[in-house]
Amino acid sequence: MELEAELSRIVIDEQSDPQLIVIKEKNGSRSFPIVIGIVEILAIDRRHKGIKPPRPMTHDLLADVIEGLGAKIEKIVISDLRHHTFFARIHLSINGRIVEIDSRPSDAIALGAADRVPIYVAEEVFDLTSQ
Repeated sequence: MELEAELSRIVIDEQSDPQLIVIKEKNGSRSFPIVIGIVEILAIDRRHKGIKPPRPMTHDLLADVIEGLGAKIEKIVISDLRHHTFFARIHLSINGRIVEIDSRPSDAIALGAADRVPIYVAEEVFDLTSQ
């Protein structure tokens, strides 16, 4: 089962390489942090704020490719947690079918941030992070 969630915090510390995003259950109280790199957090922050660079960055390019192919990002699912590593799937709709793409959560969230793509979390991930 997947639960709707949201990006509740973006914690940028320019003095450190590890950065932090916090994912929170939308209709509940559970949340968990995901440690990501500086490049990824800056991409999430920039796209979340709607800041457009003069030339497309990697996540902008990928978003343009998806749109150019006639696809749409339907949702992001943080699907698993194994050995302290989170896994995600990007769900694309194209020509009436859904295609799931394996992704790091940080890349999926950066990609979806500009369009406020819904984020879901597998219930098992919430269970594992609350132990």
